[in-house]
Amino acid sequence: MRQRPDNAPAVRQAVDHDLVELLRLRALLFEDLGGDFFNPASADGGWLDALAVVLKEQLTDDSVRVLVVDGADGRLAACGIGTLEQRLPGPHLANGRIGHVVGVVTDPAHRRQGHSRAIMRALQDWFRDREAARVDLYASAEGEPLYRDLGFTDLPDPALYWRP
Repeated sequence: MRQRPDNAPAVRQAVDHDLVELLRLRALLFEDLGGDFFNPASADGGWLDALAVVLKEQLTDDSVRVLVVDGADGRLAACGIGTLEQRLPGPHLANGRIGHVVGVVTDPAHRRQGHSRAIMRALQDWFRDREAARVDLYASAEGEPLYRDLGFTDLPDPALYWRP
């Protein structure tokens, strides 16, 4: 793993007692993204209950990495989640391992202090250690410059989705 610069925030793996704060930050992420796609007016708080169950399971899952930065106020300053999926290998994906960054969010009181960059670098190290052939993410307009600076580029295909 890469050496952390002296002024970089300390990143650690999340544990069970971080769950309430992780839920707070994930809710903040969707509030910030806004719009009907990420935060539909019809949504109720039930998704937070489902998220709590899944996050608790994934904190110890080897294919998921939940990283956090502690704030001086006793709350989490930032979090980021990476997942690793085994897909079918192909000429463009030799081992079939694809990583996905599932939202990096920093509390507004702690922004512009390098927390997201530190989390992303730690996630990149984790993906590298697990030999991910590619790592995908969806960037907000605010986050895109950071991700491009860290080496992310446009996919050759358009990203589409479908909701059954």
